[in-house]
Amino acid sequence: MSNKAVVAGASGLIGSKLLNILLHDSYYDEVLILVRKELPVSHKKLVQLVVDFDKLEDHAAAITGHAVFCCLGSTQKKTPDLAVYRKIDHDYPLMMAQLARQNGVEQYHLVSSIGANTQSSNFYTKMKGETEADIEKAGLKCLHIYRPSFLSGERNESRPRERFFLGLMKIINPLLVGSLRNYRSIPAETVARAMFNESIKKQEGVFIHSSEKIKLLA
Repeated sequence: MSNKAVVAGASGLIGSKLLNILLHDSYYDEVLILVRKELPVSHKKLVQLVVDFDKLEDHAAAITGHAVFCCLGSTQKKTPDLAVYRKIDHDYPLMMAQLARQNGVEQYHLVSSIGANTQSSNFYTKMKGETEADIEKAGLKCLHIYRPSFLSGERNESRPRERFFLGLMKIINPLLVGSLRNYRSIPAETVARAMFNESIKKQEGVFIHSSEKIKLLA
């Protein structure tokens, strides 16, 4: 029986690292990526499906296989309209989860964020908490939620402010000890590797992985 992986957000920092792992490891026979426009990537296992995420249900039949990986996300700078921001970070991941459940997908892997909390006064962390809670209600057989801290890694676009913070985190990281270790920066490659490693295990239930736990899983 062939193993198929579905990835949304394959052009992003974590998603691109995950895609590379999925394509070059023998566990998955087919890797389907849902994209707004085709990526300049070619591989015998890769299938690219250009979709309008507002009409994701039109592509329901494609969301099948062993695991769905949702690495979708935006930033307030790229998406200043909070309603659009919520669609990308909440509505699309939730619709994917519902379609995965409908089609009998065994696992769903969601990239969330440190601090995700439905009771938070911060728009971003509250939204992430609501996304987690709503996806849990979808009734998936196996749900993995990853809550990484500040991500490090090479991005396609220039982000001077982010480069500044990455440099700052290199200084601060050793000072974050005890319960504060969760706030140390984490390489995107580490998150991607942890997602892959968990996907090849036979598990059922809901698993929430803190930033420090993600490092152990990788």
